[in-house]
Amino acid sequence: MAGACAICGKPAAEKFKPFCSARCAHVDLGRWLGESYKVPAAAIDEDTEDMPSLKQDDREDA
Repeated sequence: MAGACAICGKPAAEKFKPFCSARCAHVDLGRWLGESYKVPAAAIDEDTEDMPSLKQDDREDA
């Protein structure tokens, strides 16, 4: 069994996995391009925001 389509829930087609059709694959792509899907990110720590980055000369050689 191929599982359910990630968009409509119908059985997924092998050719369009994890979707049932090209239409559902395009709906998903449109959601990504339209920024409907978001990847959560951690908040920036205010204490480290102003810290200078280490220069190459300041790093220890491994």
